Amino acid sequence: MTRPLPAEHVAQGGFAVHTRGRGFSDITAQVADAVASSHVQTGIANVFTAHTSCSLLLGENADPHVRDDLERWFARAVPDGDPIFEHDAEGPDDMPAHVRSILTGVSLTVPVHAGKLLLGTWQGVYLWEHRLDPHQRKVTVTVLGH
Repeated sequence: MTRPLPAEHVAQGGFAVHTRGRGFSDITAQVADAVASSHVQTGIANVFTAHTSCSLLLGENADPHVRDDLERWFARAVPDGDPIFEHDAEGPDDMPAHVRSILTGVSLTVPVHAGKLLLGTWQGVYLWEHRLDPHQRKVTVTVLGH
């Protein structure tokens, strides 16, 4: 471990993600661009989406079957139209989308080293849309460091 450094610099930016409906959007490049433009060399990047029916995750970026498997698992665990849910104001996928978002989370923190995201070889950053219809989602990236 290196000696502690104060967080001398904070930068914040964002971007929109136009989803095609339920599924994953790889946002690794946009997050990496936000980190690069921050000029932070060592620190952390917090990625946040202010929505209740999509989520963010770090996941396998090499084999798309992993994301397909996640989608099928969630379809079984939190099915659309499940009669247990009373909240269905926007359709049968409304409450399941909220549950999926809560279970997977709306923020991530990724280390920054040498001005770049410190991701594993097979990791990517994804926005996971849980609604069936397309949406425009906002993502905020806050980078703190030295």
